[in-house]
Amino acid sequence: MNVLTSISINPTRYFNMTYIILDSVFIIIFLALLFFKKRYATFYFALIGGIIYWLVDYGLFYLASGSRQIFVSGIEQDSLHTALILFWMSMSYGITNFAFIWLCLSKDKHLKEWLFLIIMWWIACPILSSIGGGFNIETTRTTTKYHYIMVIFLLVGYGGLIIHNLFTKKSNINILWLCLIGIAVQFSWEAALLIGGIRPINSASLVTLFVDSLVETNMGMPYIYLIYLGFTYHYTEDLKKIKIK
Repeated sequence: MNVLTSISINPTRYFNMTYIILDSVFIIIFLALLFFKKRYATFYFALIGGIIYWLVDYGLFYLASGSRQIFVSGIEQDSLHTALILFWMSMSYGITNFAFIWLCLSKDKHLKEWLFLIIMWWIACPILSSIGGGFNIETTRTTTKYHYIMVIFLLVGYGGLIIHNLFTKKSNINILWLCLIGIAVQFSWEAALLIGGIRPINSASLVTLFVDSLVETNMGMPYIYLIYLGFTYHYTEDLKKIKIK
């Protein structure tokens, strides 16, 4: 029996209302910084990423598969309250994750500063939120219901890029770079969740950390890269139209 079938992967988070408030303030400041520094493409891509995360988390994980549950002080929440909490959570990690990816793909001149800001907050927020008392909000989901679908997306995406590189002499795609970005994004915030006590440490912690890091965000990297190539062929980061000769 392999590791994935012998250990149930049920990503769980614990936090409180203080965490939600502090994180929401940070997200607003972060978006304002992107806009002020004219990272318009990153700004809009991050917003779209947050919305996509919410549609997947609420629509697919909660409504369609029933794999997502949210409890407040031990009481399971109804559809409305679940939608609201998932909206914040999805916008938070969707915005930061997609901004992380776009800034890496564009090799932003202040990439180190942007990434340090994001990762620093992921680590600091749980510590600061402890001033608001215990973590009485719990979110959990069962990934075994759909991880195989994610793996299919990953294989198709990277398989397509490999075939492209094998049969194309010019403009070979740096597949390793894309894979490293995809893994680094998920690994960074998964590790931050463990460090901050948001994600509980148990027998499945390391498996969840590595499996989620290898699959969940990484599966979308080939498709995001194609979107990035298509966008940057026509527009600059500050949304100026590129004259194609």
